[in-house]
Amino acid sequence: MTSKPSTTTDKLFKVAVTLKGLDGLSQLVLGIVLIFIPPTVITGLANAVVTRDLLGDPGGTLSEHLETAAHNFADGSSRGFAIGYLLLHAVVKLGLVAALLRKVVPLYPIAALVLGAFVVYELYRAVHTGSIALPFFAALDIVIIVLVLREYRQLRQEAATPGGRTGADGNA
Repeated sequence: MTSKPSTTTDKLFKVAVTLKGLDGLSQLVLGIVLIFIPPTVITGLANAVVTRDLLGDPGGTLSEHLETAAHNFADGSSRGFAIGYLLLHAVVKLGLVAALLRKVVPLYPIAALVLGAFVVYELYRAVHTGSIALPFFAALDIVIIVLVLREYRQLRQEAATPGGRTGADGNA
């Protein structure tokens, strides 16, 4: 089996996937923690941040976004949705990250499709909620999709070349 040289793009892929894994882990922890935190704690924290001018003018855009998000979270259905989304997103993301880091080649296109679905949903939610963070996360996911597809193409090329071998599970 030949070992490919470690290029800057290869290193960037590993860093991006590792960061996605850490993001998934933090979402899992946050989802679990939010199950046990009463909604009043969230709205109280948001109110404390806004009244102490930690985000600037209490009537400013950031303060209004925080208060709206906290009050929407306190609503029972929004809270349940947020917790469910965080937990599901985390489990899927952690599974894909594990597959990518183990180089389970057949799962690369699935990872790209799932991340693409996350991008569509993030942009949809950004438009409907006015979120300023979701477009940023969508852009990061697009970069990771490009890196995943690039790595997939490279692993398939290596497997097709003489001397490159692919195991039964699709690993190079």
